[in-house]
Amino acid sequence: MISLFTAEGLSGLLFLGFIGLTLAGALIATNARSLIRSVAGLALCFLGIAGFYYYLNSPFVALMQILIYVGGVCVTIIFAVMLAGSSEVNKVSRHNVLVGPLAFLVSGLLVWGLAGLALKTEWHSSIFYVENWGTVANLGQSLLTTYSMSFELISVVLLVAVVGSLVLARQGRDK
Repeated sequence: MISLFTAEGLSGLLFLGFIGLTLAGALIATNARSLIRSVAGLALCFLGIAGFYYYLNSPFVALMQILIYVGGVCVTIIFAVMLAGSSEVNKVSRHNVLVGPLAFLVSGLLVWGLAGLALKTEWHSSIFYVENWGTVANLGQSLLTTYSMSFELISVVLLVAVVGSLVLARQGRDK
């Protein structure tokens, strides 16, 4: 039995806090009627994910998660909502009543299947813990050697996203 006042107990409590923050942010993002509240829920969800990265001994990736997604993507979405016409952003429309229960059922099945797989798998703790794995030097070396193709493909995807946003912005609000 692990006590709450040990390092393992506090670590587990911190992990549960990150899970709660991520799930609360996801629920707010998907169920809010206002787009601004949805973006705030998305930011909370991203902060929970950054907590997972920090928990996995990768503080650089956690900081980049906060800077890029919370600081960049969420603020960009908020600016887009503020610049859009007021009639477009008042309320998020609900289309079908069955979407919510069906999504809940599918996500429950997914969680049930992943939990069953996790319980049946034999886990070795020495495989998952590598000393100083998330440092900037190790991350840079991995990006430029082992994962160089993925790194280049991400830059191409970002270039396509920027060009696509310029094409959409050129048409204006009315179209």
